[in-house]
Amino acid sequence: MEQNRELGSIVRRMAPADLGLYYPGGDQRCFWQGVLSHPAYRSALREIEEEGMRLSQESIPQVTYGLFALFERQGTRLEYERVYFERRRRMNTFALLSLLYPEREDYQIALHDILWAICDEFTWCLPAHVDASSSEKIRETIDLFSAETGFSLSEIRLLLGDMLPPLLRSRIADEVNERLFEPFLDHMHGRETATHNWAAVCAGSVGSAALLLMQDSERLTQILKRTESSMACYLEGFGADGACLEGLGYWNYGFGYFVYYADLLRKRSRGAIDWLREEKVSQIALFQQKCFLGGGAVANFSDSQPQAAVQTGLSHYLAGIYEAFESPPLSLSAGYREDHCSRWAPALRNLIWLDPGRTGKEWGAADYYLEDAQWLISRVASGHDRYGFAAKGGRNDEPHNHNDLGHFILYGAGEVWCSDLGSGEYTADYFGEGRYGYDCNGSQGHSVPVINGRGQSEGPDSEAIVLEVSIETEEDRLRLDLTKAYREPELLGLIRTMVWNKRGPQPELTVIDEYRFNRPPDSLLERIVTRIKPDIRVLDGEHAVVLRSGNGKSGLVIRYDEGRLTASVQARSYRDHYGKEALWYAIDFEPKQPEAFMTLAFEFRFI
Repeated sequence: MEQNRELGSIVRRMAPADLGLYYPGGDQRCFWQGVLSHPAYRSALREIEEEGMRLSQESIPQVTYGLFALFERQGTRLEYERVYFERRRRMNTFALLSLLYPEREDYQIALHDILWAICDEFTWCLPAHVDASSSEKIRETIDLFSAETGFSLSEIRLLLGDMLPPLLRSRIADEVNERLFEPFLDHMHGRETATHNWAAVCAGSVGSAALLLMQDSERLTQILKRTESSMACYLEGFGADGACLEGLGYWNYGFGYFVYYADLLRKRSRGAIDWLREEKVSQIALFQQKCFLGGGAVANFSDSQPQAAVQTGLSHYLAGIYEAFESPPLSLSAGYREDHCSRWAPALRNLIWLDPGRTGKEWGAADYYLEDAQWLISRVASGHDRYGFAAKGGRNDEPHNHNDLGHFILYGAGEVWCSDLGSGEYTADYFGEGRYGYDCNGSQGHSVPVINGRGQSEGPDSEAIVLEVSIETEEDRLRLDLTKAYREPELLGLIRTMVWNKRGPQPELTVIDEYRFNRPPDSLLERIVTRIKPDIRVLDGEHAVVLRSGNGKSGLVIRYDEGRLTASVQARSYRDHYGKEALWYAIDFEPKQPEAFMTLAFEFRFI
């Protein structure tokens, strides 16, 4: 954005912070009456009402010191966060129900109680994000969730208006000022200059709360100068291709909060400040439609989930701005309960930004090469079935990094056959020295070679070099030099070539690895990662690895040179993002006689 913008002058001429920011003509009651009568909202309203019934029968869960201290004592997060996020779910639910049914006093009373309880919390930050050595250090910290909470309270205060008692309205304003505005203006925060989701979520939430609450134009100008700088830093984390290296989940999160802020700022500034006109922003917006392989399966590199839903409100909003943005099929819409963090901003906008006229459709066949990220993604349509392939180069020092250069994902006929395990359970060790001991993060849990018992190394020097990339009607090809990913002195060169053949009724994948060593390696494993139990069997007179879907109607065959390679399977597990044990299988191919120069090829055919 232009640095010479006269921000102070713009702030003094801003449009009022009122209901006109949210509804046509500022008519809130008319909007929600329309929601109640329109079939497009029926499923979402049912979920919200069911949550209201459940929560009405339960008391507000307490955030205790014992729960808060667990992270410092043992490095675990989920125990405290389950209670914290359940309190946000309660706030969201009764706020939305109060907007939908303003005549229901019981909803308003329940909302008042949870708003008061959240204002009572010692900190809005998560234990994992603070220095717990003193209360002063905690109080001066702004993390993702404290910023979100302040934004949420500010928005609810504006939207609910006189449905909130004057004392509660006053207290919300005081708490947001004390917990967000004052520490934000008092000192710089380390994540303000981050080039990933933290900058967008923290600064976007603080800036949005200020746009909704702050009356003092000079203080608002001071805050917006800082939030504008943070948003510029956030955008620096993207290349011209718009790829979010943190994965689609963090696109929804970080870019979502960027858009929520940009929308409020554009409206209040009467269009004088409009981030959404930026070319790079338009490319980032298109990242979602490039990630899907088929159904809900996505290219989930980094700390991302293998199946994804879309925030329909955000998608419809972007579709209204960018002609090239493809509205997703409604079948992929995220349910109200789906966000385990219970975030207010997307929950509200999934209703107020929903466009009933945009029904969307299944994303069709497409090929993308994201040059800056070094991601190749392809979707192939064959009758009613969809097939997908994704592969990556990049560097092993990306945000939410995994050691995964040369890794690939293979999807077909409703199944992910070659998987990315995605994100594991977030703990202190997960983001500490033990990060790459987790299978989902280290290269041992990705479809890449293991050389002399060691996987890839992390760090900026571990990078893939793209030797060839081509996207054609009948074939896509990605050729990567992966030598720098390994710290093996004997390794002189490792070239991986992936050929995605789209000619037949079903596509086929060929992976070819070319090795050069100064002497034969002591050991070498070619590893393929899957969540589907493999079977090594004789097929057409040759050994092959066979994977079958649960219903037995589809499958994948992996062909290899059994004269040179021995195949084996080992079952392994890791704790997934929700703390549950998740099973996966390592399919390993080991040379019977390692050589200094080897070319090993594998064919993947759908059956």
